[in-house]
Amino acid sequence: MANHKSALKRAKQSEIRRVRNRSRKTRMKTAIKALEEALKAQSLELAEQRFREASSIIAKTASKGTIHKNTASRKISRLARKVNALKAAQSA
Repeated sequence: MANHKSALKRAKQSEIRRVRNRSRKTRMKTAIKALEEALKAQSLELAEQRFREASSIIAKTASKGTIHKNTASRKISRLARKVNALKAAQSA
């Protein structure tokens, strides 16, 4: 454990950030899983709604610095492709 006053403060700040980042990541992963459930159920309307929610949460997670912006873009892009594939399958 840290001994200097500044090191103690940094340790405390790091712990607060770790907990906050973990919470944001968990929220993001839950939103993604909810979207994948909707995709698995072949529910286009629900999938589109959950995609909007998930992409918003992913973008917000990236804007806070918890994940890299390119990681967020990649995740959103892959989810959009899945939703669009479902849309194409249902319209065909």
